[in-house]
Amino acid sequence: MSSNTAQSKSSRIKRWSQSLTGQILIIMALGVASAQFVSSTIWLRQLESDTEENVREVSKHMAFRIAATVSYFTSLPTNYRHIVIDQLQDMGGTRFFVTLNKEEININNIPDSPLKDIVKNEVQSTLIKQLGIHNANIAFSNPDDLHVINNHTRLVDLPERWGHHSLLVKPLTPPIIVIQIPINDKDWLYLASLMPDPYFLDGNSALTGDRLFSMAMSVITVLLLSIVVLRRVTRPLATLARAAERFGQGDWKPIKEVGSVEVRNTAKAFNDMQRRIQRYLNDRERLFASISHDLKTPITRLRLRAEMLDEDDIRDAMIRDLEDLDMLVKGALQSVKETDIHENRIEVNISRMLRDMQTTANLHDVKLTVVGELNHPFIGKPLAIKRCLGNLVDNALYYGKTATVYIEDDEDEVCIRICDQGPGIPIDKMDKVFQPYTRLTPDHSGHPGGMGLGLSIARNIARAHGGEVTLSNHVLQGLEAKLWLPRH
Repeated sequence: MSSNTAQSKSSRIKRWSQSLTGQILIIMALGVASAQFVSSTIWLRQLESDTEENVREVSKHMAFRIAATVSYFTSLPTNYRHIVIDQLQDMGGTRFFVTLNKEEININNIPDSPLKDIVKNEVQSTLIKQLGIHNANIAFSNPDDLHVINNHTRLVDLPERWGHHSLLVKPLTPPIIVIQIPINDKDWLYLASLMPDPYFLDGNSALTGDRLFSMAMSVITVLLLSIVVLRRVTRPLATLARAAERFGQGDWKPIKEVGSVEVRNTAKAFNDMQRRIQRYLNDRERLFASISHDLKTPITRLRLRAEMLDEDDIRDAMIRDLEDLDMLVKGALQSVKETDIHENRIEVNISRMLRDMQTTANLHDVKLTVVGELNHPFIGKPLAIKRCLGNLVDNALYYGKTATVYIEDDEDEVCIRICDQGPGIPIDKMDKVFQPYTRLTPDHSGHPGGMGLGLSIARNIARAHGGEVTLSNHVLQGLEAKLWLPRH
């Protein structure tokens, strides 16, 4: 059941994507999303360029302050350095957190980024130019993971007055730049500082959550407005398509001429075409029926006169010719009557029709077998469908003696396959047998379609419903007649 549901959804999505409304909406959605993405990318690139320039300027000033601080501490006598550091810690620190360590602290560096490289290069070049220091280790660390004093002590473990004021900006957690310089064989000058802008190392992306939400809202807004407009524009086209389909099935009805100028002109031209074709069909049917009906009277008179002839040979020959002529006239009248399917379209129980045919055919022996059921109601013209199925089943039973009917049904179409065990039809005669008055065997006595109209009438009825009748030979033996009827 779930597989059928998924197939049905997939089929509906495919039909929607192939419709005019679906294709326009897809194009508009892709266009809006692409425009939003391109504009966001351009804006982001400009923002990155401006940010890099601002970071470079800020880094220069910070680098000079770092150089001044390093110069001050390295110039102090060794005995005074710890005293100054203790005083700074008692005061709560300054802009920098400074310590003298007995070892190099291992810093868990944050991932590389262009802005990080700019700051690092500025500080490094300033230390080289100002102080000639080439061996400074520069790194960036997250405050929660920053080690100070030694490799076992973290910043968050220290008393708040020592360095929290200098290096923590709660609730934010901006990265901290750490510079470590060996000033002698035993001591390392450790200097840490916050960047002036706590967001300067935040990564920027063209597809952040906010931008994706903004893009999605823009696309949804455009699509909602487009759906309202497109439904108004395409509704007359859908009405025109349904009217054309109904007209092809023999249901003629003028359509309203509404919509845009182009659609109104198309509807008007379609209505004019319907009227002209319908007049032509009505005139042709009346003319054909009148000719066929009027021929019956002179045929009857000729038959009476032929009966009065003395010569037996001439009389019999004329009677046979008149019988053939009378059969042609009856066949013409039958063809007009059988293909005239001006009925209302209602639910047709095809399964019950075939079961009734099975019961009638199997009064004495099993000749007809029906396999399958109609899963969904079929909307069509019941008498016409019954004629079509009856002609196909009669042909199968006449030529094949036994037949099996397979009902294959889904939400989109109904397929009836009638398979017999007869001799089949030569490949070059497959299309010819659908022409009126075509008979492949001369003896059709007892066969209801003996005039060669059964298949022609069946195909005309199927096509009037938008379907088709086709024939194909089985590999071993027999013929398969396939009736295909679409659901509308």
